[in-house]
Amino acid sequence: MTELAFHFGAPDKLAYTCRLLRKAVGSGAKVVLLAEAETVAQLDTDLWALSATEFVPHCVAGASESVLGRSPLVLASDPLLVPNLSEVLVNLTDTVPVGFERFERLIEVVSTDPADRDLARQRWRQYTELGYSIARHDLNLKRVD
Repeated sequence: MTELAFHFGAPDKLAYTCRLLRKAVGSGAKVVLLAEAETVAQLDTDLWALSATEFVPHCVAGASESVLGRSPLVLASDPLLVPNLSEVLVNLTDTVPVGFERFERLIEVVSTDPADRDLARQRWRQYTELGYSIARHDLNLKRVD
């Protein structure tokens, strides 16, 4: 059964996601990031802008099979477009991703925006109704001011 985790309270959702992706890929995981097309484009740009020591090799879904096969991170607007990867799915969309159960882990990143939190609560309820237990990571508790 897929392990689910919600990371609540990201003050800058995309910056936090870049750090999360760097850590996941650095641990050797094969990762799919699911987001709306505009967010995929922004993350693609942001990941290229990281310093050379922080660079995260990645591609966008729809790349050639050889590129997809060598990329530890695939940015996609549909997880079904990357059928060979099934380790970690990072979800930045507003809905429960179709096919999430084929991944070993699912990570939901949630900002401090009230609307984003409300949508996350809805997804949380859907996952629990499907019988999943969820780990909660409150990023507000980890910050030092």
